[in-house]
Amino acid sequence: MQDLKLNIQLQVHENLYLKHPESSKLGKRIIKAGIDLIYEVGFEDFNFRKLAQSINTSEASIYRYFESKVKMLLYLTNWYWSWNEYRLAFLLANISNAKEKLKRSIQLITEEVENDGAFEHINEAKLHQIVALDSPKAYLNKQVDSINEEGAFLKYKNFVDRISELVLELNPNYLYPHMLISTVIEGAHMQRHFAAHLPRLTDQVKGKDAVADFYEEIVFKAIETTK
Repeated sequence: MQDLKLNIQLQVHENLYLKHPESSKLGKRIIKAGIDLIYEVGFEDFNFRKLAQSINTSEASIYRYFESKVKMLLYLTNWYWSWNEYRLAFLLANISNAKEKLKRSIQLITEEVENDGAFEHINEAKLHQIVALDSPKAYLNKQVDSINEEGAFLKYKNFVDRISELVLELNPNYLYPHMLISTVIEGAHMQRHFAAHLPRLTDQVKGKDAVADFYEEIVFKAIETTK
């Protein structure tokens, strides 16, 4: 799977960058260091001055790629969902059973992500944490409509669409497939965060992945009650 990843070019909406960071060594360094820095200090304390210092370049060189740190976050988020869309397609290849496809999809969107080294300039585990903690800032704000018009959330919406279609394969009469899947994705992010920092707000079961098991139960019970 790693070799296949290395041979693909994940698509990110062109409105999210000024110069494609994948097009140069500096651009890839900016992405790698940006992920490391946001992961370390958080998006609020992240800025291009700190990023430039971390890779010994100028702020101006970073602004050639991204017009703002918000656009950089949107780029990273877009890349993340494009990567997950690819992972989903790979995971479901040659699987014909609808229930098994949905079970595997739920596992994908609720599991803890590990870095596999497939992309030299992107640590997927760190990026997952950034998306979980910081990507909601991109759509829980007053500018969400204009940001959406730029195509910033298209990859996320496509990803939710694909898994929602699997829900409807099992139960064409289910009325809330997108609501269900987006709730699972966002909820799993939150429950992982609670487990790490606020454990009294969640449940942990010895020997089990409580988050994955919980959301699988939620999804299938929701689908079955409306058949």
